[in-house]
Amino acid sequence: MPAKNIKKLYIDGGYYHIFNRGVDKKTIFPDDDHYRVFLSSLKQILLPPEKIKLPFHTVTVQGRTLHGISHKRKNYHGKIELLAYCLMPNHFHLLVHQTTSRIIDQFMQSLSIRYSLFFNKTHKRTGPVFQNIYKAINVMEEPYLLHLSRYIHRNPLKYTKDLKRAYSSYSEHLGLRKTEWVKSEVVLSFFEPAKLPFLKHTNTYKSFVEYENDELDQYVDSSLTLEDDTLL
Repeated sequence: MPAKNIKKLYIDGGYYHIFNRGVDKKTIFPDDDHYRVFLSSLKQILLPPEKIKLPFHTVTVQGRTLHGISHKRKNYHGKIELLAYCLMPNHFHLLVHQTTSRIIDQFMQSLSIRYSLFFNKTHKRTGPVFQNIYKAINVMEEPYLLHLSRYIHRNPLKYTKDLKRAYSSYSEHLGLRKTEWVKSEVVLSFFEPAKLPFLKHTNTYKSFVEYENDELDQYVDSSLTLEDDTLL
């Protein structure tokens, strides 16, 4: 069962469902540019450092023009793996695997600060962008992890019937898009023959996610409930 998020349970090698929403439930992704900036921040944090291209800046100081590259920011490649994600207008979901205990705190602080700086500058405002500190639920059972990936990828059905067009990792899990910093193979590995008995009712990830009959959940475990149903 997932651990309650009242007190975060940090485990080396643990899997976590991370989510947060805009302050006062306000929109945090009002247009495509905002979605892309958040995803760009994830990319900068998760890609191997040697593959990150730092922007080149020109600055004039006392009449002298100086050229340089931005300083390197914190990077969590090899420390955090992103298995799945979904961005919604007023909240987001991340499914991650941490290799070191409590590295999630640093990862989320870096991600939140980057996006908040952009959001506040763009909207000429100050103050927090997100409701509170993020929630992190430890996932300790394989069926729950798989069910969680389905839940995350189905979230955009509230806004679109075409899940492939959503700001999520669903296209990576269908093999339609390759993104180095999204580790879709972790979830897809469950579809190996006889990996999980209940998957005999569906043989592809696409059918597992898009199957409309809620009875599918009984094969996962109807007692496993998600704890963020009040995000909207």
